[in-house]
Amino acid sequence: MATQWTPEHMRSVFESVKNWGRWGEDDEAGALNLITSAKRLEAARTIRAGVPVSCALELAVQPAVDNPFPALHMMIRGGDDCVLPGLGVEATMDFVGVAFHGMATTHIDALCHVFVDGLMYNGFEASEVKSTGARRGSIMCAKDGIVSRGVLLDIPRSKDLAWLEPGTQIRVADLEAAERAHDVTVGEGDILIVATGRDARRAEHGPWVPFRDGMAGLHPECVPWLHERNIAVLGCDGVSDVFPSVPIEGWAMPIHQCTLAAMGVHLLDNLRLDDLCNACAEHEQYAFQFTVAPLRVEGGTGSPCNPIAVL
Repeated sequence: MATQWTPEHMRSVFESVKNWGRWGEDDEAGALNLITSAKRLEAARTIRAGVPVSCALELAVQPAVDNPFPALHMMIRGGDDCVLPGLGVEATMDFVGVAFHGMATTHIDALCHVFVDGLMYNGFEASEVKSTGARRGSIMCAKDGIVSRGVLLDIPRSKDLAWLEPGTQIRVADLEAAERAHDVTVGEGDILIVATGRDARRAEHGPWVPFRDGMAGLHPECVPWLHERNIAVLGCDGVSDVFPSVPIEGWAMPIHQCTLAAMGVHLLDNLRLDDLCNACAEHEQYAFQFTVAPLRVEGGTGSPCNPIAVL
């Protein structure tokens, strides 16, 4: 009998995957605790060709239907006025500002980004996030960077498709089929990267409005699977959640709600994965060293970032 995704069932799933207290009642790092020194050494041993691949989108400074709040990039001093007063040094300078949460900028979500019933990971209250920033669960738990074994599951390639159409629900069977196709197994402390082919579709058809037109992503049945695999971080070329979402009252983004608030798993949103997918296929290698370096923003609810895979 098919599972009925009622609010009560979703609540039971949320409770069953909680990692609250697993690493202590004051812990703010969540599943990053699964990335040990041994895990980082394991990640280093996956490097075979020494090929680096960026997994970040170019900073989107032009408005688009999927980018209503473009990043600001302004020149402070250009080449036509490059002599710095009082120093005599010729230089150019610029300014960058970005509201990175959304659908256009590659970023990492901190554990204080999403709440369920007014609580974030480990039971800290939403009131811990003030107008001056987060006092609990901020991105500063990753201030020294995140380095672990990355595992790519290229769902379209495993289905002989160029991309998944918006609204496609990725099920557990799809994740496991991709594991078999790529001869890789997602394990404890891994950074799991799920590709939906968003970059290829955008290149062919242009941008679209995810909340209106849909976006491929994980069905909520994947939540217990992610918990069983003990992943440290989850990333996607979308935002991991599928749109339109499975209709469950109070659970508009169940992947965000369960990973961030229950499991303490940081999320990487809006990755650029076309280059990584092609590199993994070329080298026949779907596990690699993966590095994420968030900005050290005290109280930050996340950070823009440029994740790097090294094959």
